[in-house]
Amino acid sequence: MNVAFNCLSEEFKTPFGCVRENQPCHLTVKVPEYYAVSGVEVILTTDTAYGMRVSFELTGTQDGYQIYKTQFSLSRCGLYFYHFCCQGGQGPFHVYRCGETDTSINQGDLWQLTCYPVDFHPPVAYAGAVMYQIFPDRFCRVGSCDLTDKLQPYWVHDNWTDTPHFLPNEQGEVLNNDFFGGNFQGIRSKLSYLKSLNVDVIYLNPISMAFSNHRYDTADYLRPDPMLGTQEEFAALCRDAHKLGMKVILDGVFSHTGSNSVYFDKNHVFGHGALSDPNSPYRSWFDFQEYPNRYTSWWGIDTLPCVNEMDPAFLEHIITGTDSVIAHWLGLGADGFRLDVADELPDSFIALFRKRLKELNPEALLLGEVWEDASNKISYGARRKYFSDGELDSVMNYPFRSAILSFMAHPDANSFRVAVMSVAEHYPQEVLHCLMNSLSTHDTPRILTLLGDSFEGSKQEKAQRFLDGDKKLWAVRRECAAAVLQFTLPGMPCIYYGDEAGLEGFEDPFNRRCFPWGKELTELQEVYQALSKLKSSYPALKRGDIYFPNSGATVIHLVRTWEHQHIHTFVNGGSDPVTIPITGQLLFQSHATKEKRLLHLESWGAAIMIE
Repeated sequence: MNVAFNCLSEEFKTPFGCVRENQPCHLTVKVPEYYAVSGVEVILTTDTAYGMRVSFELTGTQDGYQIYKTQFSLSRCGLYFYHFCCQGGQGPFHVYRCGETDTSINQGDLWQLTCYPVDFHPPVAYAGAVMYQIFPDRFCRVGSCDLTDKLQPYWVHDNWTDTPHFLPNEQGEVLNNDFFGGNFQGIRSKLSYLKSLNVDVIYLNPISMAFSNHRYDTADYLRPDPMLGTQEEFAALCRDAHKLGMKVILDGVFSHTGSNSVYFDKNHVFGHGALSDPNSPYRSWFDFQEYPNRYTSWWGIDTLPCVNEMDPAFLEHIITGTDSVIAHWLGLGADGFRLDVADELPDSFIALFRKRLKELNPEALLLGEVWEDASNKISYGARRKYFSDGELDSVMNYPFRSAILSFMAHPDANSFRVAVMSVAEHYPQEVLHCLMNSLSTHDTPRILTLLGDSFEGSKQEKAQRFLDGDKKLWAVRRECAAAVLQFTLPGMPCIYYGDEAGLEGFEDPFNRRCFPWGKELTELQEVYQALSKLKSSYPALKRGDIYFPNSGATVIHLVRTWEHQHIHTFVNGGSDPVTIPITGQLLFQSHATKEKRLLHLESWGAAIMIE
């Protein structure tokens, strides 16, 4: 018998997961009687050496265990790690975490506990919302825009179905200066399509003036790129989206600018940038080791000079000024921001950004790009405070994507459960329900390609490689199963434009092809429409608790609960069919057949039912 403590069970710990400052936390530890323990303490520590010890009270015995209980609260927000100290007959010994639910003596891991501000509340409208990510140049083109001020050189494809240009020029550079002309008017013309997908939130990759087609090299934060249209057209897009109940979130790129920009002006286009003018008002934004030729740039890419985010002039331009970047775009109708590379932004910058954002619109969303577990992330030697200081409402939830892809590659339902419950335990519940859950993004291969083709050849070969025949049918079936998990897990399922239409593509730029209007894969579209409707219709899927009943090794069975609503999701990752009883109303099925009160799931079949 080991010391018994399971942080995932309310028998041992309440509340589940994180706590607010000064919120009571109840712990129960069971110690085998033959250990002859005279006392138990919980020891909580932090990275800053602040901590506390709390004694337990012996409340009785049961089934050969002494039952110890305690209650405490934390008055300081922060990330805590804890273990237990028991006073034994031969002296004290320490109890650590072993795996997910077991314990070990004097060695092992620490348990984690986040304490976050009592007044931290992500906007409720985003809990379980359906999100749609658009790479603006490749979604839809309507009419033409005034390209007089478009940064040179650039060229526009004649054919919407072309493969994005990927070959280097004679200098070995990939300029990313080929465009397809997707614009605000195009997005606006497709709002009814997005509404048919039950979309609540439109997330746009960068729209500010820039040289490249991805626009992460900002030239002017306050101007839309001429290829996209005007400020008035952006405002009209936001107004029409709001009328249909959709919000618009922008991509905020604040760790660097473009070298060809108002602020840096390496190409001597604008006249008063930090490089072109020694007396530039933007000089303090940038770090020059040897003016003007040596400067700090993002990952050594000289077209992306890094900014000093806490420079007062930069803060005024982005955050605090009357017509700051935040105020400017919110004034035109934007509803929030995704912070690009949040790990590379100082906590103090994010805190100031949030403060100003919420002053202007308390219901605005602030979401960060974080690839790992954001609750305990260390970047550049510092523990991040995204949740413990209430900085971010949400983050991109790559851990759920990794869990889904791992299951699709090597079906192990228990490993999937462990990965999901780790995030559920570590993140505040209100954050959990508005996590951005993607299967594909502009930074990853398309989900259909990932599930159907493991090819690792050259870019030239990948540019011409597409799925067909049985391989494509199988990949579509697997994407349906992945989407079922994406839409029934906690958080905001985010459709990367075209995933629902069958777009394929390996890494950038092949994952950024144009939306195939008129050539959509209707089988996939119907699945996404059905799943998004369910997500929008049932509170259990939007903000319910999650647990995993015992299930087969290759069959995921997860349950979302809200009051008296229980929604069950099944996905069969095995090669053989499985049969499940129909215990309620069947809401969705894919590659499954019904026989009386039984449902037969084929390999990669899926089902959702409500009790």
